[in-house]
Amino acid sequence: MKIGNLELRENPLLLAPMEDVTDPSFRLLCKKYGADLMYTEFVSADALIRSIESTQRKLKIFDEERPVGIQLYGKDIDAMVEAAKIAEEANPELIDINFGCPVKKIATKGAGSGMLKDIPKMVEMTRKIVEAVKLPVTVKTRLGWDESSKIIVEVAEKLQDTGIKALTIHGRTRAQMYNGDADWTLIGEVKNNPRMHIPIIGNGDLTNPKKAKLYLDRYGVDALMIGRPSIGRPWIFKEVRHYLDTGELLELPKIPEHVEMIREHLNNSIDWLGERRGILHMRRHLAITFKGLRDFRDLKIKMLRANTADEVNQCLDEIKETYADCVSIVETMD
Repeated sequence: MKIGNLELRENPLLLAPMEDVTDPSFRLLCKKYGADLMYTEFVSADALIRSIESTQRKLKIFDEERPVGIQLYGKDIDAMVEAAKIAEEANPELIDINFGCPVKKIATKGAGSGMLKDIPKMVEMTRKIVEAVKLPVTVKTRLGWDESSKIIVEVAEKLQDTGIKALTIHGRTRAQMYNGDADWTLIGEVKNNPRMHIPIIGNGDLTNPKKAKLYLDRYGVDALMIGRPSIGRPWIFKEVRHYLDTGELLELPKIPEHVEMIREHLNNSIDWLGERRGILHMRRHLAITFKGLRDFRDLKIKMLRANTADEVNQCLDEIKETYADCVSIVETMD
């Protein structure tokens, strides 16, 4: 599959952009487990052009994790164009425009999936960003604002006409947020529209290898994007790739392997953010990684209250010893 001049394998697996998740420490881990293309956390155009330090840090990309796309969001066209030029200087493989985030503070202000209520502005913004940068520009969006306005088939053509090089579609409306089942039928309609010639990437509910293959075969998309199911379970990329290539399910890793995975992530996070912030950032991953273990409550509380790397590692050692023969199956909705 090609996105502009970026060449990826057939049916590549993409790590979705997720705020407070897809920083370099997590991206490096997903790359290790087979993600073919990854995205930064959401980058606010307004904050970027004001040179907010925490936002500028999101542009940092390490060679070991490439290829990586920088995802931008904002409601002002001029600000988004300027932000795209700044992001291009960070030398990512592509620029992605966020027209899909459903979070209230973003969508109700007209950014993210809020742009689905103003299609002419969405199209104009996209066209001007495409014209402003030399890198491939892609878009991630949803089916529509709500059940009565699933307009993605029409919108996809308009976006393609602006010159974007790929389109990712999350199979829910903004009103659904992350609730209910993702509707891939409209993603399939976009892919099978004879007017469409850019890669179409499907996203939503890709929680296990069998479902990933089913959706890939049924709807014919060019690539799959995995988001929340990778939190605490970055090896899902390895699972899915193996099943797509062989038709066989990998044996799930046992808890000691989980422990070493999360320890590596912890070390990456501390290297990136420092000990205190790195540990705070890891708490979501720590909780989800060991979800479902029996009699785990007290140890979980102890682990999530740990304030130093030594304390977290002591908890991990205890988990490794106590649950040496256990397998934890983590499935979340994307």
